[in-house]
Amino acid sequence: MKSQVDKKIIERYSRQIVLKNIGILGQKKILSSKVLIVGAGGLGSPVAEFLSRAGIGILGIIDNDKVNLSNLHRQSLYNTLDIGKFKVKIAKDKIKRINPSTKVKIYKIRLNSDNFKKIINDYDYVVDGSDNFETKFLLNDFCLKFEKILVTGAISKFDGHIFTFNFKDKKIPCLRCFFQESNISDDLLNCESEGILGTVAGIVGTIQANEVLKKILSIGVGLDGYIFILDLLHLNFRKVKLKKRKNCFCR
Repeated sequence: MKSQVDKKIIERYSRQIVLKNIGILGQKKILSSKVLIVGAGGLGSPVAEFLSRAGIGILGIIDNDKVNLSNLHRQSLYNTLDIGKFKVKIAKDKIKRINPSTKVKIYKIRLNSDNFKKIINDYDYVVDGSDNFETKFLLNDFCLKFEKILVTGAISKFDGHIFTFNFKDKKIPCLRCFFQESNISDDLLNCESEGILGTVAGIVGTIQANEVLKKILSIGVGLDGYIFILDLLHLNFRKVKLKKRKNCFCR
């Protein structure tokens, strides 16, 4: 029986396993990894889908919203029949159909400092797919405190930003080194007022999933200490080095 299970695992992930940077040992790392996704919307949908397809062992998803009609042009886990239903419940059902081996834990909550304390230590990696700075700073602060790896994404119009913070390294800057609370507004992330091309969400979310897998496998060049900026209207991409801000609490 065990050999039959192993054979199915090898067949399912054969196109990954054949990569010299992954192999059987790398696939075992993916299968044993635990990833928490905050936000099951435009970014969280492709992140959840591609991580489950890659074979992530445990996937946690936090969101308290229901699917609405305006979500469907960019939130790839949902369709018209899902309107009015809670995103986390639909996401869990869809992911289990994609890969029954991935254990999905859902949290139908709005994240805050009290409930996050009870969740964060169950996961090794955190993916930020939120659409407000209050949540982004909360994730930044807790991942810094508990030395987690955080992959943050932000989208607006035709643009995307991706950060990776390996908070096991005390030398890297944090999100607050780049954004200062007094100088920002959630309007920057508001798809309703600013607009968003659906493909931008898919591209940025897929890159976030890719960065998580690279971290799990310890391969390639990461974004620690950098921001990756995508202008998908003019097809311009650049990496900008972040510096620790002198008066930031992460110093």
